[in-house]
Amino acid sequence: MSDPIKHECGVAFIRLKKPLEFYKDKYGSHLYGLKKLQLLMAKQLNRGQDGAGIATIKLNPEYGKRYVARKRSNTKTALIDVFEEVMKAYDQLDKNKVDDTTWFKKNYPYAGELLLGHLRYATHGRNSIENIHPFFRQNNWMSRSLVLAGNYNLTNVDELFDLLINLGQQPKEMSDNVTVLEKIGHFLDEENQELFHEYRDQNLDNREIAALIKANLNLESVLKKAFRNLDGGFNMAGLVGDGNAFVIRDPRGIRPSFFYEDDEVFAVASERPALMTAFNAPLETVKELEPGYAHIIDRQAQVKQVEILPKEENRRCSFERIYFSRGSDADVYKERQELGRRLSRVILDKLDYDVRPVVFSYIPNTAATSFYGVVDGVYKYIDRYKREAILKLGERPSAEELDKILSIKIRREKILVKDAKMRTFITQDKDRDSMVGDGYDVTYGVVDEKRDTLVVVDDSIVRGTTLKKSILRILDRLGPRKIVVASSAPIIKYPDCYGIDMSRMNEFIAFKAILKLLERTNQTHKLQEVYEECKRQLLLPKEEMRNAVKDLYDLFSDEEITEEIARLVTPGDMKAQVEIVYQKVEDLLKACPDHPGDWYFTGNYPTPGGTKVVNKSFVYYMEGINERAY
Repeated sequence: MSDPIKHECGVAFIRLKKPLEFYKDKYGSHLYGLKKLQLLMAKQLNRGQDGAGIATIKLNPEYGKRYVARKRSNTKTALIDVFEEVMKAYDQLDKNKVDDTTWFKKNYPYAGELLLGHLRYATHGRNSIENIHPFFRQNNWMSRSLVLAGNYNLTNVDELFDLLINLGQQPKEMSDNVTVLEKIGHFLDEENQELFHEYRDQNLDNREIAALIKANLNLESVLKKAFRNLDGGFNMAGLVGDGNAFVIRDPRGIRPSFFYEDDEVFAVASERPALMTAFNAPLETVKELEPGYAHIIDRQAQVKQVEILPKEENRRCSFERIYFSRGSDADVYKERQELGRRLSRVILDKLDYDVRPVVFSYIPNTAATSFYGVVDGVYKYIDRYKREAILKLGERPSAEELDKILSIKIRREKILVKDAKMRTFITQDKDRDSMVGDGYDVTYGVVDEKRDTLVVVDDSIVRGTTLKKSILRILDRLGPRKIVVASSAPIIKYPDCYGIDMSRMNEFIAFKAILKLLERTNQTHKLQEVYEECKRQLLLPKEEMRNAVKDLYDLFSDEEITEEIARLVTPGDMKAQVEIVYQKVEDLLKACPDHPGDWYFTGNYPTPGGTKVVNKSFVYYMEGINERAY
C-alpha cells in the first residue's frame, strides 16, 4: 500500500492441555508454550508494531505465590523486548534446578498453562504503556481476576461508560479498553457473588466456597450479560485468574478469529497461517470461530463453543483480504489474485486494449499478488486476441505473419524497490518531502521515454500523500508518457470505526476530491446542508440514523471523483500524464465473496454505531475538531 495505514491488532492465545512436565519430556523444554506464543506473535507482526504484551496464568498455585505474570513494551522493538525480558528471568534461575518441574513452576514467573499475547498498532498518538494489552483487573479472589486482550474497536463507548456509572462504578477513563474490561469484570463479580451466596447458604466455609466457585463459574452467563449491547467489531480473549478462559468474536464476523486444537493445546490467533506455522497444522485443521460465538475453556482444559450473541448478517472485513491479512493464507492469496484479474479489465479499458507500449509493475510489496492477477488477466485477453488474429489470416498464414502475432507479450518489470531506510537528520523541513522519495530506488532502462505507459498496481489509495510526495515523482524519473495507478480496492470514501486507522473525513483523498468538485461546480453550499442533516441525524436514536454523508458523494459519479483524485495527487512539476483506475465494488464482492464488509467504500455500515460515527465524523470536520468520532 502506497499510503501506510494502521490496523488494530493481533491476538495470540494458547491453553496447554497437559502438565508442564509433559512438554519437558516430549519437547525437551518447559518453555514450549512460551516458544509457541512467541512464534504466533512473530507471524502476526504485520498486525501491530507499536506495542506488544504477554500474560501467563499458572494453575493451582501455592498460597502467597504470584500466579499471573505480565510483560508489556511500547518500544519500536516491542516484541523482541518482551521476550528478551522473559528469557532474562529464565537465565537468572538456578540451572541445577530448572529441570525439576515443581521447582520451575514455582520460581519462574511465566511458567503458566494459559498464555495470552497481543500486538498493537497505536492510533491518534495514544501509545503509552497503559494502552498496551493485555489489561489486568486484579483481585484477591482468583475467580474475580481478569486478563483481557483483543482486536477490537467499539462505537458506543459513551453508552458503555454511562452504563458503568449507573452500575455504581467510577471508570478511570472513557475508552473501549477500560469499559470492556470493567464491564466483563462487573458481571464476573456478580457471578462470583451469586455463587458465594448459594454455597454460603449450605453452611460451607470460605475456602470450600472458593474452590466450588472455581469449578462452577458460568462464563457463558457472564459473557452473555457483558456483550449483549456492544456495538463494534471484536475478537477478544480473556483469562480468569482461576484458570478459566474464553475467546469471543463479534456477531457479524467483522474481526477475524481462527483456532487450532489437538490433544496437547488449544490455540487462537487473528490469522490462520500463524497457527499453521506455529503448530505445523494442515489447512483443514485450522478453523474459523463462528461469529457471535465464544470458545470457553474450563480449568480442566475442556473446550466448548457456545453462542453468546445472535448471529447477524455476515460483514467480514474486506480490507483483511485486500491488505491486512498475510498473503500466505491460501484463500487470501487466491482472492488477491482474483482482485487483480478483475482489475485487469478496468486497466485494459483505460489502455484502449493496446498493451504493446505498456510496462506493468506494482508498488511494493503487498500488491504483488494482485499484480500477478492483473498479469494473468491481461494474458487471457492477449491469448484471445492472438487466437482471433490468427484465424483471420486464413488457412495458409506465413511464418512472418504468425511470428508478428505471437510476439505480442506483456512487459512486466520490477520498477520500484524499497531501499534502505534513509534518515533525514541533515535536511531542512522544506526538503523532507523530497528526501522521502530517496527511500526508494527505481529500475532504469526498462521504460522507453515518452513512448511507454507505466501501469503500477497498488492495494489501495487512502490519503494519496505518498503518491504525490514521492512515488509519482520517482516514477516520473523514468520518463514514461503516462502513468496509470491501478488500485485493487475501490474508492475509499468513508471512515472505518471497527479496527482500522481511517477515521477522519479530511484525510481521505476521495473526500478532498469531493471538496474540489463542489468548488468547481459552485455547489459548496451542499457542505452546510449535509452538516445540518448530519446534526439532525445525530439527534435520533442511532438505530434510526442514516448516513447523510452519502448525499455529498451522490452528487458525482465515481468517474468524476477518480479524475479529480488523479489531479490532486499529480505533482505540479510532473512530466508524465497521471491517471488512476479503481476496482469496482461489485468486482470486489465477487473476488472476496465471504468477506462482504464494504462500508468504507459504500457507506453501508454493519452496525448502527457505524452510521452514527460517519455522521459525527463529518460534523467534526465542519467544526474543525481534529479527533476521531468514536
